[in-house]
Amino acid sequence: MDLETKALLLSIGTVQVAEPCAGGRASTAGPGAGGQSVFFQSGPHLARLSVAESSPLCLESRETGVAILMDGREIARGRLAEPLLHCPEQAYITVSERCIFDCKFCAVPKLQGGIKSHQTVLQMVEEAARTGHLRAISLTSGVEVSPQEEAERVAGIVRDLKRFGVPVGVSISPFPSVNQILKDAGADEVKYNLECVDRELFSQVCPGISFQEIMDALSEAVGIFGKNRVFTNIIVGLGESDELLRRSIDELTEWGVIPVLRAVFPHPLRAGETWMERPSAERLLDNAHYLKAALEKNGLDGTAALTGCYRCTGCDLTPGRDL
Repeated sequence: MDLETKALLLSIGTVQVAEPCAGGRASTAGPGAGGQSVFFQSGPHLARLSVAESSPLCLESRETGVAILMDGREIARGRLAEPLLHCPEQAYITVSERCIFDCKFCAVPKLQGGIKSHQTVLQMVEEAARTGHLRAISLTSGVEVSPQEEAERVAGIVRDLKRFGVPVGVSISPFPSVNQILKDAGADEVKYNLECVDRELFSQVCPGISFQEIMDALSEAVGIFGKNRVFTNIIVGLGESDELLRRSIDELTEWGVIPVLRAVFPHPLRAGETWMERPSAERLLDNAHYLKAALEKNGLDGTAALTGCYRCTGCDLTPGRDL
């Protein structure tokens, strides 16, 4: 699988599975929560695809691995990568599978899942560590009561996770003082998701959340956590223009923040609530190249990431790893 083929797979984002698949896993995190997915590894590239019967892609077994077909033609051959917890080599755990906010692209508020206890998270990581494959821990969380209470809960978990001797990254909703709380707890990296770079659209798709508060937290975080340790997800396909997307990439990378460009996932539970369109392979490629140049211009290196999406690479075209 070359870069262009990975871009094609991500532009579609789904795959049919022709037979029971041992590598399939349910997701509890973010917009795609509640669905099954597989990690397809081919050469240096990894692609995470949601399992869907209606997909134009089909995954089939081969004597030496698996193949992905489109219109009956094989377009990539590789193997299924076994996730540890949500993704390969990481314990990627959603602490609160519910959220008081109602972002229109995200399934979590609709699903209103469970809340993992402190002890449950520790047990999950202990089991992952026993496999010998644990290289990092990433915690993400919705907001059960308030961002402040969620941060205190997650910070308490982080303190106990340091015993495992691997980097710990945290992605939660920010608020004033969140950076110092997480730094004092021992977090190595943070990610506060901007999601939509268009301020007008943001108020529609993320009602009740402050765009500026996220930007302030990201700006402050670089001074506290350091270079190559602060990240933000930007969803592509919510109606934003490429011009605005690239201006935001420039601004964030100049601060020292590393953006993650994530193709929107139009979840069935959110059908009709906001405009969502999966970006084309060409759009994903063009903006990934732009992001790579912006990172290089500002002396940032995604390959230095210790946790999270830049370490996994399954959902995105990742500068420094895919291109």
